[in-house]
Amino acid sequence: MRVKVIPRSSKNQVAGKEHDIYKIKLTSPPIEGKANEALIALLAGKLRVPKKSVEIISGKRSRLKNVRIVGLSEQSISSRLKE
Repeated sequence: MRVKVIPRSSKNQVAGKEHDIYKIKLTSPPIEGKANEALIALLAGKLRVPKKSVEIISGKRSRLKNVRIVGLSEQSISSRLKE
């Protein structure tokens, strides 16, 4: 799944989906991987999977990231993120 991260936001949340890219707001700054850790924690919580099932494939130093979720279909991911 493709994700656009907006760091230093007022709260952690999934802010919507646009052109197959999920917009995710995080309170963490993009320093020393803190935003990446917050992204993994947020997605794991929302999708109800362990943190080890969420992996940033590419874009670790970019706002646009490709993330792999092990054990869930795209349809399951989409429905759980809308909740």
